[in-house]
Amino acid sequence: MRRVRTSRILIVLALAAVPVAVAAALFLLRGAPAPEAEAQAEGPTLTEMVPMDDGVRLATDVYLPGGDGPFPTLLARTPYNKDRYGGLRYANDLGAALVVQDMRGRYASEGEDPAFHTDAADGQATLRWVAAQPWSNGVIATTGASAMGAAQYLMAPDAPDALRCQWSDFAFSDLYRHKVFPGGLYRLQLVEEWLERQGNLPMLETWEQHPLLDDYWAATSITGQYGRIHVPAMHLSGWYDPFLLGTLEAFNGYQEQGGAGAAGAQYLIVGPWTHDRINPEQGEVTFVGNAGLDRASLIPAWLRWCFHGENTGVEAWPAVRYYTMGALGEAGAPGNAWREADAWPVPATETAFYLGADGSLSADMPAEDGSDSYVHDPNDPVPTVGGANIGPESGPFDQTPIEGRDDVLVYTTPPLASPVAVTGVVRARIWLASDAPDTDIIVRLTDVYPDGRSMLVTDGGLRARFRDGDYTRESFLTPGTPYALTFDVGATSIVFNAGHRIRIIVASSNAPRFEPNPGLAETWRAGAWLDAARAATNTILRGPAHPSALLLPVVDE
Repeated sequence: MRRVRTSRILIVLALAAVPVAVAAALFLLRGAPAPEAEAQAEGPTLTEMVPMDDGVRLATDVYLPGGDGPFPTLLARTPYNKDRYGGLRYANDLGAALVVQDMRGRYASEGEDPAFHTDAADGQATLRWVAAQPWSNGVIATTGASAMGAAQYLMAPDAPDALRCQWSDFAFSDLYRHKVFPGGLYRLQLVEEWLERQGNLPMLETWEQHPLLDDYWAATSITGQYGRIHVPAMHLSGWYDPFLLGTLEAFNGYQEQGGAGAAGAQYLIVGPWTHDRINPEQGEVTFVGNAGLDRASLIPAWLRWCFHGENTGVEAWPAVRYYTMGALGEAGAPGNAWREADAWPVPATETAFYLGADGSLSADMPAEDGSDSYVHDPNDPVPTVGGANIGPESGPFDQTPIEGRDDVLVYTTPPLASPVAVTGVVRARIWLASDAPDTDIIVRLTDVYPDGRSMLVTDGGLRARFRDGDYTRESFLTPGTPYALTFDVGATSIVFNAGHRIRIIVASSNAPRFEPNPGLAETWRAGAWLDAARAATNTILRGPAHPSALLLPVVDE
C-alpha cells in the first residue's frame, strides 16, 4: 500500500498549511451530524439487534413517545454512532417513534463495513422490521445528511410500502460518479479522510480494483431506478457542497422519472452553503442574513404532513427554492435573495464566453486562432483553495494566490456594463492538446470584484481519458492531437454585478482535493501509477477552429 501512503503524505502536507479549525469543523470532516442531532441525556426505550437478510444483526435504538401506540416512525441509519442521535427525539414530540441504527460494521452493529454496498438491502430490511413492530402503525419517514442521506436514496427503489417520505440533506445518489470519481478524477482528500476516520481505509484496496464504472458500483447508485421509487422527498444541498450534482440528479430523477407517489411530489432547497453547514458564514465571506434556513419549523411541518396527513402547508411549498448569490458589501447589488421555481433547471440560455488572446474572455468569438500552454507537474500541483470540500477550507475563497502560477491560465471579461445573472449547471468546452497520453482539465469560475478579489463561484474538472462521458472504458490521448473536452464545472446561482468581471482559471490539478494525474497511459493505481509520474505540456487551443469556452446558463432577471 505504498501508493496510499503517498496520497496520505500529500494530504498531510496540504493540511499543514491550513489554519487550525474549530472543533465544529473537525466534526464536519468526520461526516458528523448537524448540531441538532447531538445526543440528549435520556436514553432509548429499547435497543434491538435487528437481523438483516443474510443474518447479520444491526444495533438499533428505539425511542418511543408517551401515550398509547401504535405510532409512526422516524428512521435514521448512520455510520457515525447511533448514540449521538438522541437529539432527533423531536419526533417524539410529534407523536412518533424514533429509530436510530448503526449501519453494518459500524459501532455496535455486526458485520464488516461495506461502504454503502449493502445499504439498499439493509435499509429495506430495517423498514420491514420497523413496520412489523407492535408499537409501529406502519408509517415510516427517513432522515439524515451526507452518508445518511445517501443511505436513504439507496433504500428507496422497491422500498416497502411503509416508507412514506424522505428528508435527505447534502447527499450523493451515485457513489462512483458523485463521491469517489467525479469527472473521472479521484477525489483523494475527501475519500481518504473519510475512510480513515471510519477506520475503513482498507476499503480503498477494493476500490483500486474497480477504477472504472463496472458492475461492482451498481449497488451504490440509483441511476436508472427512479421509476421504482414511490415517495415524496425533500432534497437539500448547497452551492458549495461536494455532492450538489448528485442531489440535483436525485431530485430530477424522483420528480420526472419517479413512480406513482414520487413523480411531481419532490422538493428541492439549495442555499449558499458548504457541506452540512446551513448558516451565512461560508469560506471567506458572510452572506446576508437571509442566507440561512429555518429548518426548525420546516422539518416538523414536513413530518406532521407525512405522518398524520395534516394540512401544514407542505403541498403549497414551491417545488424548487434556491438562493441567488450576489455581490457582498455593495449597496443595492442584485441577488442575495431566495427564488422559487416549478422545476430544475430554471429557464436559462446557455451562453458561450470564449477564451481569447491575452487572457481575454468574451461573448464574442475571437477573430483569430491561438493557443496557450503550460506544464503540469504532478509533483508540484496547483493547491486547492476553497470550493466544494468538507471542512474549514471550503466555500468561496479568493483565488488570486494561485492565479500567478506558471501552470495556471487565467481568462477574464472586461468589467461588466450591466449585471449578468447565472442559474444552473455551468459547463466548459476546452480544446486540449497534450504531449502526454492522459491529463486532467480543472476549471474554476470566479467573480472578480473591483478591488481585485477573485472569489470562487464553482469548480470542477474532467480526466481526459473519459472525454466521451463513458466511465466504463479508457480512451487515451494521441499526443499532440486536439480534443474537445466538454464537462460540468458545477451548479450555481449568482448575479455578477456591474463593474465586476467573470473569470475562469484553467489548470490540470487541484490538490489535495483530487489526486494529481501522473500523465501515464495507466489505469488508476495500476502498474507504474505515481512511481513514474511525468510532467505534461498541455496546450489550450482557442478561436474559430477550436472554440474553447465557458458555457454559462444566463437567466433573465
